[in-house]
Amino acid sequence: MREAPTLRIPIGVLLLVLALTVYGIAVASFVPPLIGEWNALAQTPVYVVLGVIWILPLRRFLIWMETGRWS
Repeated sequence: MREAPTLRIPIGVLLLVLALTVYGIAVASFVPPLIGEWNALAQTPVYVVLGVIWILPLRRFLIWMETGRWS
């Protein structure tokens, strides 16, 4: 028997979009003054790391979205 749908997934998606928006604004605001004068090849690894690092805390959040538990 299937469980009744919950609002966890729609709420989770909205929270994820909001968090990524805030993260993107923070990166766009704070990083360029620190590395803006660097060569583009030197800036690239910084932006690659910052573009991937937001994924790290998502595992537990995605588990919560699917199961309702944090682990």
